[in-house]
Amino acid sequence: MTTPRRFLPSISALRALEALDRLGSASAAAEELSLTQGAVSRQLKALERQMGVSLVLREKKRLSLTPAAEDYAAQIRAALNQIAQASLRLQVAPVGGTLNLAILPTFGMRWLVPRLPDFARRHPEVTINMATRLEKFNFASEPYDCAIHFGAPDWPDAGHLLLRHEQVLPVCAPELLSNRKVNHPQQILDLPLLHIQTRPRAWGDWLDMHGVTAPKQISGTMYDQFSTITQAALHGLGVALLPDYLVEQDLAAGRLVPVFGPPSEAKGAYFLVWPQSKAGDRSLQLFRDWLTNVAQPEDPLPR
Repeated sequence: MTTPRRFLPSISALRALEALDRLGSASAAAEELSLTQGAVSRQLKALERQMGVSLVLREKKRLSLTPAAEDYAAQIRAALNQIAQASLRLQVAPVGGTLNLAILPTFGMRWLVPRLPDFARRHPEVTINMATRLEKFNFASEPYDCAIHFGAPDWPDAGHLLLRHEQVLPVCAPELLSNRKVNHPQQILDLPLLHIQTRPRAWGDWLDMHGVTAPKQISGTMYDQFSTITQAALHGLGVALLPDYLVEQDLAAGRLVPVFGPPSEAKGAYFLVWPQSKAGDRSLQLFRDWLTNVAQPEDPLPR
């Protein structure tokens, strides 16, 4: 069945609507699109005529969207991103294809990047574009073919591949202990604790694993990445619960000391996840098949 033309507005008009919704003003939208404000206004008027619906509120030369238009803009944003990504793929890698991958910064740099030369040798026709993401996101609205995710494989409408589990260890600067010894995991609650934003339940899970009933609220300071929380621990700001492979060198040099050990397996694991709609993409299939061979749980992380 052919879609009626009135349901297929011009890309220019849709871009004007999306930009106005995202940026909040016609002047900002015009600057981003390299148009005049008058041209943006004309695009929006043409869209209203074609759709037969009022989309724009015009008050004292200020343009804003109606609630219905805001919902419409949010829905078409994903489609515009998909068109842009498809066009980029066509131009950049017309033969082998590209793979847009979201990575967790520390794991991506420590685990994935050292292994990528092998993939590049085997599949030089595939280009991998990487961007760091710390929080979960919606594949439908963001231009990623796959992502590295820590936690449970619970991403909706997505496939997954286990990459590896993780061992964690509470560590701190030697001076923080001041010659005291932590003989029971309960005693860790008497020390300042450092939390990482992407794993708010990490300390609670660790305490539960060691037979300690965790309080509902565990006090401490919050950090957004392993790099920053590691620096906080090194400077004596508190005890951090960190993957053992990240602190091996600092432990060996005496810059950090284990507070209570040995390392224990964290809840959750690292997974490659991908939307089911992309499961048949050739570049993704090659990358997934390659990872299946190199990402065994017993495979040691690079030191």
